[in-house]
Amino acid sequence: MQKKAMNQNLSEKSCNGRRLVIPALFLLLASFTATGQYPGINDDIEKYRKGELIVKAKPGSTIKVEQISHEFWFGCAIANGLAGSSWNDETKRVYKQKFLENFNSAVTENAVKWGTMEPRRGEVNYSIIDTILRFCDENRLPLRGHNLFWGIPQFIQQWVKDLDDNELRETLKNRAETVTARYRGRFAEYDLNNEMIHGNWYEERLGPEITKLMAQWAHNGDPDARLWLNDYDILTGVKLADYMAHIRKLLSQGVPVAGIGVQGHLHAETFDRAAVKRALDSLSVFGLPVRITEFNMPGQRSKYYNNRQLVMTPEEEQLKAKELVDYYRICFAHPAVEGILMWGFWEGANWIPVSSLYRRDWSPTPALEAYQNLIFREWWTNTEGKAGRDGSFKTRAFYGKYRITVNGVTEEVEHRKSGISTIVEF
Repeated sequence: MQKKAMNQNLSEKSCNGRRLVIPALFLLLASFTATGQYPGINDDIEKYRKGELIVKAKPGSTIKVEQISHEFWFGCAIANGLAGSSWNDETKRVYKQKFLENFNSAVTENAVKWGTMEPRRGEVNYSIIDTILRFCDENRLPLRGHNLFWGIPQFIQQWVKDLDDNELRETLKNRAETVTARYRGRFAEYDLNNEMIHGNWYEERLGPEITKLMAQWAHNGDPDARLWLNDYDILTGVKLADYMAHIRKLLSQGVPVAGIGVQGHLHAETFDRAAVKRALDSLSVFGLPVRITEFNMPGQRSKYYNNRQLVMTPEEEQLKAKELVDYYRICFAHPAVEGILMWGFWEGANWIPVSSLYRRDWSPTPALEAYQNLIFREWWTNTEGKAGRDGSFKTRAFYGKYRITVNGVTEEVEHRKSGISTIVEF
C-alpha cells in the first residue's frame, strides 16, 4: 500500500445441582451469534499479527516509528480494462490511483486464464499480462497469476477439447512451460489448476496424475514457481470436506502444493461467521499458508447477484460495511491466513457491482470507510517516544514495512513475522 479445529475441551456448568458438560465449540458458536465475533479475536490479532520492534540508539534519543505497508496481503483483482482499449486514459488513471491507495497486492482477474490468452489455437495474447505486470512491478505489488489451468468444461476452449490425448498432453506441457518461463520470477504465485473439486476435465481425459504433471511442467519453466490450489464454497462449509480430501490426495501424490486458496464469493448479505472460523481451523492442519483469494460481500447467494440492477438502501450499505469488517477480522486473526484479495473494488469493473468499495462515479460507499478505518487506522502502527537509559525503545507493531526516524536520521526496515524481535540499530 502506498499509504501505503475447534478444540474439544469441555466446559462444566451446574444446573439444579447437576453438572452439565457443554462442548467448547457449542459455547463458541453461541458467542458468535450473540456478539458477531468469537471471544478473544482481538487477542489473536495481537498475538499473530504483531511483534516486538526494538530501536536502539543513544539514551534519550527521539524516535518516530511510522508504518508504510502491511506484510499481510490486503489485495484485489486487477481487471483487464486497465490494459485494454475499453477504458479511457482518465478511467485508467483513477483506477490505478484508487488501487494503490487501498491495496498492497494483486491478482489477475482474467488476463492469465488460458481461454483469455489463447481463445484460438496459436494466437496467444501476452499484452494484457505484460501491462498489468508492469504496473505491479513499478509499484512493488506482488501479483498472483490466476490461473494456469481451469478444468471446468464450460471454461475450456473447444479447440483444446478437440485434441487427441497425445496432442492434449503436449499442449498442456507447452502452455505451462511457456507461461512460467516467460514470466520467471515475476509472479508471486500461480493458481495451478483452478476449482478442481467442481470440475476436473483434464483428469477425466488424461488420468489422476495430470495435476502432478502440470506442476512439473510449470517448474520446468520456473523452478521457483509457487503453485497454489483454489476453490469455492469452502468457507461456507459446504465443500470443506471435499476440499480437504482433495488436498490430501494431491499431497499423497507428491504434488508440490505451496498454498491453499479459498474463495469468498458465496456468502450472502449475512454470513456464517462460525463456519468461516471452523473452515480456517480445519485447513490449517496441512501446515500450508491460506489466502482468501476472491472476496465479494455480498456474494453469489445474495439477491444482488441474481439481479445486478438492484440498488442498496442506506441500511443495506451499512450492513455490507459491517459484514466486510467482520469477515476481515476473522481472517486477519487466524494464524494460517496470509492475505485477503477482493474480486473487484469499483462498480465499473466488478462482477457483483454492489460489492464494490466505490460506485461507478468513484464516490465512496460506507464499506470503503469501514475498510480503510480497519486497515489504515486500527491495524496500523504509528508511534514515537524516547530511547530509555539502556538506549532502547520498544513497541509492539503490526508486521510490515516501517520508516524509523531517530534524531532526524531515517531508515526503512522490514518487520517480519519471524517469531523473533526485529532490532534496528542507529
